[in-house]
Amino acid sequence: MRISIQCRGFSLTDALDNHVQQRLGFALSRAGNRLRRVDVRLSDINGPRGGVDKRCLIEARLCGRTVVVVEDVQADMYAAIDRAADRVGRTVLRRLSLGLSNRRPPAALQTRNLVPEI
Repeated sequence: MRISIQCRGFSLTDALDNHVQQRLGFALSRAGNRLRRVDVRLSDINGPRGGVDKRCLIEARLCGRTVVVVEDVQADMYAAIDRAADRVGRTVLRRLSLGLSNRRPPAALQTRNLVPEI
């Protein structure tokens, strides 16, 4: 699994890089070689003004055509990374267990109009 990290509004430190690598390695370890690549975009939305503005966007590309995108915004960058990594791990495993990585969802999972016509 290839993990690429991009930062906007600040520079990437070794500690932040190690944290992203460890969290995603743990969260996506069960997906194994079924992941082609993972892109992580970290940004500070408000810059030096502060507030709840640390954004972590994770885009996981599974073998096939499926792309899982998860975003989280927190006051602390490490918290945003933790929450986004947990969510992307659960979502990837759910997609793989349903067999949705390289084909369309079964008819039972597609949206249906449940209102009877009169």
